[in-house]
Amino acid sequence: MPERRTVALVTLGCARNEVDSEELAGRLAADGWDLVQDAAEADVAVVNTCGFVEAAKKDSVDALLEANDLKDHGRTQAVVAVGCMAERYGRELADALPEADGVLGFDDYANISDRLQTILAGGVHASHTPRDRRKLLPISPAERQAEGHGVALPGHGDAATETAAFGIPEPEGPESEGLAAGAPADLPAGVAPASGPRPPLRVRLGRSPVASVKLASGCDRRCSFCAIPTFRGSFISRRPSDVLNETRWLAEQGVKEIMLVSENNTSYGKDLGDIRLLESLLPELAAVDGLERIRVSYLQPAEMRPGLIDVLTGTDKVAPYFDLSFQHSAPDVLRAMRRFGDTDRFLGLLETIRTKAPHAGVRSNFIVGFPGETETDLAELERFLTEARLDAIGVFGYSDEEGTEAVTYQDKHPEDVVAERLARVSLLAEELTAQRAEERVGESLRVLVESVDTEDGVLGRAAHQAPETDGLVRLTASDSHGLAPGRMVEAKAVASEGVDLVAEPLAHEEAGT
Repeated sequence: MPERRTVALVTLGCARNEVDSEELAGRLAADGWDLVQDAAEADVAVVNTCGFVEAAKKDSVDALLEANDLKDHGRTQAVVAVGCMAERYGRELADALPEADGVLGFDDYANISDRLQTILAGGVHASHTPRDRRKLLPISPAERQAEGHGVALPGHGDAATETAAFGIPEPEGPESEGLAAGAPADLPAGVAPASGPRPPLRVRLGRSPVASVKLASGCDRRCSFCAIPTFRGSFISRRPSDVLNETRWLAEQGVKEIMLVSENNTSYGKDLGDIRLLESLLPELAAVDGLERIRVSYLQPAEMRPGLIDVLTGTDKVAPYFDLSFQHSAPDVLRAMRRFGDTDRFLGLLETIRTKAPHAGVRSNFIVGFPGETETDLAELERFLTEARLDAIGVFGYSDEEGTEAVTYQDKHPEDVVAERLARVSLLAEELTAQRAEERVGESLRVLVESVDTEDGVLGRAAHQAPETDGLVRLTASDSHGLAPGRMVEAKAVASEGVDLVAEPLAHEEAGT
């Protein structure tokens, strides 16, 4: 019997990349590959790269070089780059980084097993020439759901491939009633019928009680600093039935919290004939057996609707959590960014949210040192941050991203000025988020336990804390019995440690039981 082929997936970047890696794992497992965690124990190390900003690209290159070193003293025979950086640069990356035995774009994902087998056997798969993926789908969102567009959408799964891979026959007859039956009845002509219930084309690569689910891919916004739409493409939603089926499957795998991800969740459904589809989908997801919490990320302030705020703040199991992409608050800078809003409008949005949910969690990212940003603009951003009471703040210094409009802008600041502004606003952000955490002392929390060990104790997250990006809660349980990962615990915040909270469990029973 031939020796089994082994593969390890190393994932960098955002939660969307994590979903893509688990889809690749599903495709490979279905074709007979053994998945291993340690790249040193794998025949092929697949590095899912990030191509967002310069620091992320460097991390991706470092990961590829580190994996390549394993070929000298481990089992690893080949190192392959996939993901955003591979898609964005293709042949250019392959030429600049000969240590990578293959550079595969999104169009290779459906045939990932064949591609890896070719590379493992010593063959060469030609790296792709990057193209602007915004041009691959119709301009009209309503036309994007029609069959035959032939565009690879990582993390969405491919119905035909999925059915063949798992040996599942195509469904006959209608699905169950409700949103699980697919998209709304008023879909535009030519839209393909929704697929029937089936296991998702996905294999979990970890044991966390939290998992991300893709709502959509791509983005139709044209922010002047962002290159993501050029390599992720135009916005296209997944069908509600597919999101529900994947969520049910994850719950069966023991997942207690799902995080809905895409480049812009507030646009979900616009290409399915209903821009308010997220408001209908969230209660359906909340009804999934075994699930304890649903979190929505990547929200655009300019697209927030009163009805969406109502659902996010008033639906059982849906976390009142707002990951709002503000980016700045000075109107002149926002206009140069091709964005909308200003300090007072943003503060008004936060007031509306907190009127409905006083303890709602809010986080955002900001760019400082943008071309043309004045000291007055920076002071306006500082005013917003001081009054906004955000739970988590990410601050980035502006840098040119090739292929973006901002590269052509005049009035760019020297690197030392950008660095000074980055340090200044980062320090303010650190102070403000610590202060916000201190304000939460005394609050009642529902904490999802994520890890229990002798060194760190019991760690988890409350509703206002998303994975990776926000703070943690440390539970002060003298006896950790029963506080296993995946348990939801009622607790009271008794102290803060920077952005983190210390909380005392009110009972060892699972919350809500």
